[in-house]
Amino acid sequence: MNSEELQKIKNLLYSKHSSSIIAEIKKMNSTLHLHIYAANYNWNSGFEVPKAILDNENCDFGTGLLMFYHADGYRMLESTDAVFHSSLGEWKEFINNLYERILDNSFHNKKFSFTPPLTKVQIFKLSKLNPSIPDIFLYKSPGDDIEIPVL
Repeated sequence: MNSEELQKIKNLLYSKHSSSIIAEIKKMNSTLHLHIYAANYNWNSGFEVPKAILDNENCDFGTGLLMFYHADGYRMLESTDAVFHSSLGEWKEFINNLYERILDNSFHNKKFSFTPPLTKVQIFKLSKLNPSIPDIFLYKSPGDDIEIPVL
C-alpha cells in the first residue's frame, strides 16, 4: 500500500461528516483498505461506520473478528447475559449481529488473519465458563498476517 492510499484512509478517519465517510466506505473495493480503516477506527464515534464496513461485500472475516474484539465482544464471550441485560442498546444490537455473522461464516473473504488479543489464561477461563465458545473466537483466524499501520 502506498503513502497516497494511506493518507486517503487517514483523511477519511479524521473526517467529521459521517454521511460522507459512510458513502466512501460503501464504495471501497479494497479488503485491505477496509481492514486498515476498521483497525484504526475510534469507537467513541458510534456504530454507523462499523455497520457500513460490515455491510460492504469486501469486508474480510478477519476484519469482522477484529471489529468484534475492538467493540468489546470479549464481554459477550464472558457472559451473554451481561450483553442481554446491557442498557447499551446500539452496542448490544451491533455485537449480537456481528457475533451471529461470524458464527454463520457470512464473510466472503478470508484474506487477512486476526489473532484475538487473549492470553492463555483468558482462553482457559473463557473455555471453563462456556465450553461451547467456538474456537474461531479464541484462536487465530485463517488468512495472511499483515502489519496494520497506525494512522
